[in-house]
Amino acid sequence: MVKDMQTIMNFCKSKGFMYQGSEIYGGIANVWDFGPLGCRLKNNIKDAWRKRYIQERENSYEIDASILMHPRVWEASGHVASFYDPKIDCKSCQTRFRADNFITDISNGKVNGDGLTYEEMEQYIEKNNIKCPVCGKHDFTKIRKFSQMFETYRGKTEEDKSIIYLRPENAQGEYVNFLNVQRTMRAKLPFSIGQIGKAFRNEITPGNFNFRTIEFEQMEFQTFCKKGKDSEIYNYFKEYAKKYFMDLGLSENNLRFHDHEKLAHYAKEACDIEYNFPFGWGEINGTHNRTDYDLKRHQEFSGKNMEYFDQDTNEKYIPYIIESTIGPDRTVLALLCEAYTEENLNDEIRVVLKLNPILAPYKIAVLPLTKKQTEKSKEILKELSYYFMCMYDEAGTIGKRYRRQDEIGTPYCITVDYDTEVDNCVTVRDRDTMKQERVNICELVKYINSKLNKYKI
Repeated sequence: MVKDMQTIMNFCKSKGFMYQGSEIYGGIANVWDFGPLGCRLKNNIKDAWRKRYIQERENSYEIDASILMHPRVWEASGHVASFYDPKIDCKSCQTRFRADNFITDISNGKVNGDGLTYEEMEQYIEKNNIKCPVCGKHDFTKIRKFSQMFETYRGKTEEDKSIIYLRPENAQGEYVNFLNVQRTMRAKLPFSIGQIGKAFRNEITPGNFNFRTIEFEQMEFQTFCKKGKDSEIYNYFKEYAKKYFMDLGLSENNLRFHDHEKLAHYAKEACDIEYNFPFGWGEINGTHNRTDYDLKRHQEFSGKNMEYFDQDTNEKYIPYIIESTIGPDRTVLALLCEAYTEENLNDEIRVVLKLNPILAPYKIAVLPLTKKQTEKSKEILKELSYYFMCMYDEAGTIGKRYRRQDEIGTPYCITVDYDTEVDNCVTVRDRDTMKQERVNICELVKYINSKLNKYKI
């Protein structure tokens, strides 16, 4: 595993995984664009999530709810009234901090700022004479509320416009569609609704590359169940998410559960799965027992009956919800940190991205030994591209081309050489072992599939 974030940042920007957002204009802080390789990697992660959470599970359904929702949704959810971070500014250098995280970091984790009130946080900073880590001064403002909701406006004219919000989470789209999905799919409890989509949060202190950004994706999964079954399902999905991460390729040694000390007002149980990034432990999954709070609130604010009729017991009730959320952007970062490897090979450093081959942006690179094999190589490329994501490279020595593919995680390189026209075979090189094998062109698809099938997620 890589030891520092700067190495990963430089690697991502130079190889096409991520770029600074709006870079030609000087960039915009904490906004990152996924490049060709990063886009493929993230899509493969999302495909694996869909397979694991939707395809392989009974009574699991995917939706794609709108980013813009009725403003009353966010009143019902509590976001309009309470979705704030505690903001504190250094008067001397104007650096802004999120107070609870600031205290946790300053105390090296000995004090959990998230568990303190605004008054207690101010008292801690004053009593311990905490200094600004940027300028070294002890001169802070009072702690103030900082809204995490992005506002925009809807309306034809200036006088007619009304506030509407960019969603700060995907979950509400699943809750407001609970009745629709239950009715149209004739679903019986327990059943689940999943969704992958963008969310937006006006973070005070985003950072650590793409770990905390103001625009990000969520893979949300909500399971609706009967009260009394909730804790069992909650514990099940904690382990289910952990296994998903391990099957992607994250080491169990770099994963841990972190139970919430301070529960949200709606939660009965809550736990994060954290990954050991180079900057420390960071959340990549949240599992929450949200009770019946959300559906009750939407029933109250919409006037729509959100009860479920249980045909087995002939009773009506509002279901409990078990939420399991995974951040694909953070999962990309975790996998890159896990997979990035530097090996000493013949007194040279060989960089290898040891991704699970199923997740690799490109499965195959087709490499003609010389430009004399270009025509044949392009024929093979066209055939294989029907089945796999493939790359073509004819620039430089074959050794350098192997190294380029190692760096971006391509598991199999196919070299077309002088003998190909004679025996109709090519050389297939394995990324991790560097072993080479002659394979008939007619058998390539079957051969590659047999290799990839060993890594099914």
